[in-house]
Amino acid sequence: MKNRDLYRGKRLDNGEWVEGNIIKSGDAEEGWEAIIIPTMNSNMFTKHEPNELLGFENWFRIDPSTICKCTGLKDKNGKLIWENDIVKFEDYGEEQGPEYKEGYEYENNARVEFAEGRWSLTDFADDNSAVMDAMNDHAEFMELWSNSEVIGNKFDNPELLEM
Repeated sequence: MKNRDLYRGKRLDNGEWVEGNIIKSGDAEEGWEAIIIPTMNSNMFTKHEPNELLGFENWFRIDPSTICKCTGLKDKNGKLIWENDIVKFEDYGEEQGPEYKEGYEYENNARVEFAEGRWSLTDFADDNSAVMDAMNDHAEFMELWSNSEVIGNKFDNPELLEM
């Protein structure tokens, strides 16, 4: 399974994040709408013995409002980037322009979103971002991903999008 085929969500019973394959359209009358089944490359296998995770008792019911798809990309620290993650990145602001980037340290935060058929950044903490233009230049935007840092997500850390 490739990373971009992974999903994650928060467990209904304890709020812990789990990742793996997803089953949706469960029985809402029985109190669930989605289940995550851990996979061999899931971080659940670093916490448990593989045999402990085999069987229905380890199919985790999750809150469907927290379902996030993996981008398949990693940040500068090698951490997977997920939909609804909040990333920190170097920005130079629209007012300064690229010619002022060198020697000008400015960081911004934004939320990862899948929109219009591609991964993008939205909900910038500071709207004065030049990254909006970079999103139209695929090569420049891909470089931004690899130089960004995951610092939280919109569910656990919404305050990171306020400046």
